[in-house]
Formats: sequence, structure tokens, C-alpha cells
Amino acid sequence: MSPPDRTPPPAAAVPEALIAPTPHASLGAMFLLRDVEVEITLEIGRRRMRIADVLKLANGQTLELAKAAGEPLDIFVNGRLLGRGEAVVLGDRYGVRITEIVSPGDDAQS
Repeated sequence: MSPPDRTPPPAAAVPEALIAPTPHASLGAMFLLRDVEVEITLEIGRRRMRIADVLKLANGQTLELAKAAGEPLDIFVNGRLLGRGEAVVLGDRYGVRITEIVSPGDDAQS
């Protein structure tokens, strides 16, 4: 009795999209996610303070942030860095003009 045949099926038996997804295949996945809501956060700057100093804060007080004026603002989507931009005023509201989209590995530096 001969051993069972363990050779993989021919490539034609496996759908093309599973072998080597094309850029268009990822667009299909994005199409499915288009209605998912995400939280977008614009970070103007940060500052570390002791709790005692936070308790002393009063209305009208100004806090100096670590980020310099004119420096790009960080844009986060669900807590992950998406890119950077600059603040703009649109009528009586603030907005952000996106100036840079970062690659997935670049968010480690922030």
C-alpha cells in the first residue's frame, strides 16, 4: 500500500486573491469599513505637572505647552498617530490642515 499523497493542490485550485492580494483587494476591505466610526484627536501639546500644581489651577490661567508655536500638530486616530498638520480657523471653529501622513512604523517616535 502506498503512502497518502500529501502534495499541495495546484495553484489553480486556490483563488488568486488568497495567493497574492492585489491593491484592488485591499480597496474591497476598506469599502466594507467605510461606515465604522473612529475617534480623531488633534494634539496641540503636552505638559507634565505635579498633582499639587494641577490643584492650584484657576480660571483664566495659561499653561505653557512643550510644543513650540508653528510646530506641526499630531493627528491621532483611535490613539494611533495618523499624521501631522497645522491648525486653521474655519469661521468660528478650529480645524486642521493635514500636511503629512506617517507610515505605520513612524508612530514610535511620538
